[in-house]
Amino acid sequence: MRIQLTFGILMLALVGVHVGITFADADPRTVRTFKAKCAACHGDDGKGATEQGKKMGMGDLSSAAWQKEFTDDKIKAAINDGFKRDKNGKHQEMESFKDKLRPEQVDALVAYLRALAK
Repeated sequence: MRIQLTFGILMLALVGVHVGITFADADPRTVRTFKAKCAACHGDDGKGATEQGKKMGMGDLSSAAWQKEFTDDKIKAAINDGFKRDKNGKHQEMESFKDKLRPEQVDALVAYLRALAK
């Protein structure tokens, strides 16, 4: 009984702990980086509803489906290495940012993208 009570209290405490960032709490430098490097295609909200995003058939980065499909490692690889692919009859292309962003900036962008879904 004592173990169950302790476990229950611990679980309630963990529910109250917030890990990661929320969209509103994002570091202003990360927001500027996203707007400068990503928003032209992905939009400020990550929904891909920009002219360029629609032209390339960009996915909604804030959707649960996109968030589930793309691991942090896949997101980092896309940011670092860029890509070229044809998807649903549309050509999608993203430049490599490996030489333009530091690893901590890439990590911050991944956290920012995760916060778009919250």
